[in-house]
Amino acid sequence: MTSPPSPLPLAHSLREQIREHIVEGIVSGRWQPGERIVERRIAVELEVSQTPVREALRELEALRLIESATNKGVRVRELSAADLEEIYPVRAGLEQIAAELAAPHLAGDASALLPHVEALYEADRAGDGEAQVRHTVAFHREMVRAAGNSVLLHTWESLGIEVWTALSIRWLGTVQQSYAEEHEAVMEAFRRRDPRIAELVKAHVLGCAPAPRGAGAG
Repeated sequence: MTSPPSPLPLAHSLREQIREHIVEGIVSGRWQPGERIVERRIAVELEVSQTPVREALRELEALRLIESATNKGVRVRELSAADLEEIYPVRAGLEQIAAELAAPHLAGDASALLPHVEALYEADRAGDGEAQVRHTVAFHREMVRAAGNSVLLHTWESLGIEVWTALSIRWLGTVQQSYAEEHEAVMEAFRRRDPRIAELVKAHVLGCAPAPRGAGAG
């Protein structure tokens, strides 16, 4: 049913590309929960060595997307809505701290965030879900980076925000009214030096969480 994968283009790190390929396979249903993911087969398909495939699988295991067991190999985890929901309060707390630290750097000039807002307007118009995920995550990464705290950035990165955002949107239908408008509002709050910026960012992240039991997204 799915077309065979093409060799990977030379962009980003090889491990990152392989990780994205595996995540896409899980999200699209190529690999079902409980199904084995064969390292050697992926390496052959993508025309890469097994080493970066192994690294990508290790990273996905740390993100709790897959699990490995002795004599059973690597398999896709059985994930519930609760697994996807759990990350949001943790992420919201980290980004609340990041917003507070970033506020002096972004006050009056949040131009570092602007390209992602503009890209989100384009993605919203086109209904391009992949671009919405990519630029949403890039916007938040830029904000966390502006905090100037390497420990905070590393911790945030380790959550695998892009992976979980994609899964939330594709599996649970988590959709904002307008990705661009919501992120533009955050950017403007930084620009006007809103004293409530940390709380606004926290509320914004929690508002992106999957709505419980089929309720509309916040």
